[in-house]
Amino acid sequence: MELQMNPQMEQIHGEIRDTMRALANGFQKLDKIKDSSRQNKQLEELTAKMRECKRLIKEFDREIKDDESRNPPEVTKELNDVKQNMIKELNSYVALRKTYTSTLGNKRVELFDMGAGASEPTADENVQMASEMSNQELINAGTKTMDETDQAIERSKQVVHQTIEVGTETATTLKGQTEQMGRIVNELDTIQFSIKKASQLVKEIGRQVM
Repeated sequence: MELQMNPQMEQIHGEIRDTMRALANGFQKLDKIKDSSRQNKQLEELTAKMRECKRLIKEFDREIKDDESRNPPEVTKELNDVKQNMIKELNSYVALRKTYTSTLGNKRVELFDMGAGASEPTADENVQMASEMSNQELINAGTKTMDETDQAIERSKQVVHQTIEVGTETATTLKGQTEQMGRIVNELDTIQFSIKKASQLVKEIGRQVM
């Protein structure tokens, strides 16, 4: 039996399937790339596709809710099952991306996090849609993100501060060495002047003796 979808939902569903195929092909291509910079670029492109896929799934979910009053309960259930399967599939690509990111040693702050992966209690747990989250859950998620961002900023500040300290110490050392060299040059000039004076004095004494 063919699943009942309105035209808008069919279009969104088709776009999601196309994006999923692009993700599958993209990760296959990633396996063949050896250069790390090209791998990072490919990962960035895949991340953009995952963001787009997440947006489309949310639109699909919105269409389900809009048609819920007009559709029989069994149709709504089937559509929700389709949505959950798409979320699980996207979730698997998010986990795969995190694996590649870890392998590449990329420790940048996650710009895209669907809430799944090795750090989660269950790797295959469904991604919770923002539209399904309570206000408190949204607040908690936002607070966690801000805390992680603050921590990243503090780490950056520490690195900058340490760099400035090293630079200041280096500049002070170089300044001290420059001043010391200046004193040595001055002392050499004084010695050279004294030698010339002594030489002239010896010559003068020699002339007087003769």
